[in-house]
Amino acid sequence: MANISLEHLVPVFVAFLFGGILKGATGVGAPFLAVPIMAIIVDVPFAVAVFLIPNIISNAWQSWRYRKDNPSTRFATTFAVAGVVGAGVGTMALAKFSSSFLTTTIALIVLGYVVFRLNNPNWRLAFGTAQSVAGPIGGVGGFFQGAIGLSGPIAVTFMSAVGLARKPFIYTMSLYFFAMTMIQLPVQIAYGIMTLERLSYGIVALGPLLLGMTLGDRLGQRLQREVFDRIILVVLTLLAIRLLVEAFT
Repeated sequence: MANISLEHLVPVFVAFLFGGILKGATGVGAPFLAVPIMAIIVDVPFAVAVFLIPNIISNAWQSWRYRKDNPSTRFATTFAVAGVVGAGVGTMALAKFSSSFLTTTIALIVLGYVVFRLNNPNWRLAFGTAQSVAGPIGGVGGFFQGAIGLSGPIAVTFMSAVGLARKPFIYTMSLYFFAMTMIQLPVQIAYGIMTLERLSYGIVALGPLLLGMTLGDRLGQRLQREVFDRIILVVLTLLAIRLLVEAFT
């Protein structure tokens, strides 16, 4: 059993708070901040399990709140359902692939996209094309969620290329993440990863996360479109760097 001591509760609280601010402002990024910090303090399975309930609740809340900003039911639903299917395939294929090869490949793809966007700031993927490839891209993102536990680099890169405004972006990403986390819950319970102790920590962690999301939402409403796009590129860059560090350490 892993326990978080009182002296470690402060950095965990801060991690969830700032993760919530980023999530509230952009719809993504909370696990990127909170899970690694918890993993350093305890261990990865504990951190992933603790964050699952806050992940489910936060994505459910945002997808419900921004439901009227759904850019297209076909697009968002296809993207989410494909993510669930891909996550199942990725989990089964986990033992057949080198995780370092997968993470390095994704990181290089993401960094290449960031460089391309910085050199072509006005480029966007046509929405009609995006609808046509939402299934395959969502499935690939889900595959990497199952294989290495991280779909964000693929999913967020794709959504950044589509170039949706902040609210439709948040709705689509929240629905996507919500669908995949709902699949993770029974799997974690079946494998003994989710315990009552970890569930209780997750419920407590909702406090700072939702507080941060409330603050982030207020900040996000003031963001200009260009600033929002740049924040997403920064998040992608940090995700890619994290993947490279994991691959080579």
